[in-house]
Amino acid sequence: MIETIVESIRVNLVTQNRVVILKEVEGDRHLPIWIGDFEAQAIAMELQGLVSPRPLPYDLIKAVIGDLGATVDRILVTDLAQDVFYARIIISMDGKTVEIDSRPSDAIALAVRTHTPILVEESVMDRAGVSLETEEGEQDGEQAVSAAGAEGQPVDDERLSVFRDFINTLDLDDFDRKRGS
Repeated sequence: MIETIVESIRVNLVTQNRVVILKEVEGDRHLPIWIGDFEAQAIAMELQGLVSPRPLPYDLIKAVIGDLGATVDRILVTDLAQDVFYARIIISMDGKTVEIDSRPSDAIALAVRTHTPILVEESVMDRAGVSLETEEGEQDGEQAVSAAGAEGQPVDDERLSVFRDFINTLDLDDFDRKRGS
C-alpha cells in the first residue's frame, strides 16, 4: 500500500467537473479521482478549516463513530475497475477491525476530518497514477503529464490521454492547498 495525502481539489474550467488529487508521500505520482460537487466542497471546506453551521454527513459519521467508542484507522483505495475507483474505511472498535465499503470521495472526506492515513493499493497507483512534470521546451505555466507504470515502464498513452486532457484543463490555482503540519 502507498501512503498518500490530499494534495488539492481541482476543477475543470470547461466541464466544471471536480477531481481530488492524491499524491504519494514518498514519491512523485499523483492519483486523480473524479468526485461530485458536494464531496469536493466537503473535502475543501475541511482542508481550508471552514466550519459548516450544521453538521455535514461526514461530520455526523465522524461523531457517530467516536460516540460508539470506535476510531477510523485508515482509508484504503483498493481497486479500479471499468474507470470506477473503490475504497474501504477501516474502523477499530472493541479490539475488532471493521471494513466498510465506500466511495473514495466519501472515504477521503472522512479521512481529512479524522486525520486518518489514505493508502492506495499499488496496482491502482500503477494503473492510474500520473507524474506531473514540466518538460523542456514548454511555455511557462504549462504542465505536461507523463505516465509511468509498474517498474517505470511506460503506460499506454492512449488509455491515459483522458487523464492528461482533464488535468491540462484544470484551474491549477483553484482549491490548491499546501500540506500543513
